[in-house]
Amino acid sequence: MLAFIGRSVIQKFVTLFFVSVVSFAIIHIAPGEPSQVDPLNPKFTPEMVERFRQAFHLDRPLYVQYAFFYRDLLTGNTVSWKDNQPVLGKIGERFCNSLPLFIVGTLITWTVSFPVGIRSAIFRGGIYDRSATFLSYVLISIPGFFFAYMLIIFVVGQFQVPVIGMQTFGMTDTHWLFRMNDRLWHMLLPSILGATGGIAVLSRYVRSQMLEVENQDYVRTARAKGLPWEMVHYKHALRNALLPFVTMFGLVLPGLIGGSVIIESIFSWPGLGRMAYEAILARDYPVILTINFIAAVLVLIGTFISDMLYVIVDPRIRL
Repeated sequence: MLAFIGRSVIQKFVTLFFVSVVSFAIIHIAPGEPSQVDPLNPKFTPEMVERFRQAFHLDRPLYVQYAFFYRDLLTGNTVSWKDNQPVLGKIGERFCNSLPLFIVGTLITWTVSFPVGIRSAIFRGGIYDRSATFLSYVLISIPGFFFAYMLIIFVVGQFQVPVIGMQTFGMTDTHWLFRMNDRLWHMLLPSILGATGGIAVLSRYVRSQMLEVENQDYVRTARAKGLPWEMVHYKHALRNALLPFVTMFGLVLPGLIGGSVIIESIFSWPGLGRMAYEAILARDYPVILTINFIAAVLVLIGTFISDMLYVIVDPRIRL
């Protein structure tokens, strides 16, 4: 067990090093010079460009720039080229804004997908299964921005509540219960929108995994013994059908960055995905590289969690 964990940790660190090298190289291979932060600004003179290059070591070889950047990143000294603010501080603030959306959206996705998918597999070919399949394809086909505007029009028109931004203007001086209620209303639609696509895809995947396991010999044997159908489906079939979802659960973490750009832009939610998009438009390379590095860390943490869950769920791995 400890040897398995040790090998996994070493592999993750080696992978993270190569990811950091490749991402740093790709950013600097992209068209345009890193020093062209604001080429249309007339106040950005050649002398200022040269001072900028020297201040951020852009006049040094690429491997030296790599060493300086990750030294500053790990010591917390990396600053944004756009506003000269500490990058980790900016990312930490946006991370706290994105985290509630991510948690609520993930909980909705996983708590709804499994009952829908399992019931569709148990009653295969019935009205429920066909209705769930049709609704899943509809949710997959509808563009996210169009569905978002439909939800906004419906909620604002029916309930007369604000949904754009993180809070209603003028709510900072009210009682904390009113502020909490206002925050929940603002968080509801982005969370539902972020969960709809995941529910449509994950419920279909749950259904297919359950159907595959339901056809196994040990499930037919359990039925032939006269076991209650709840025990057959939920103890024997579902337990083995869950194994592939252990990997999927570990890969949920990167969605904290990449899966929220459209939602945060539509709802004016100052989150991490929107910050990454704005940094790309502004060529704020320290922010881009830092977010990319954090995304890689989240992926590796997710895969490590998957490894640990596999050890718990499947005894064969421990052996």
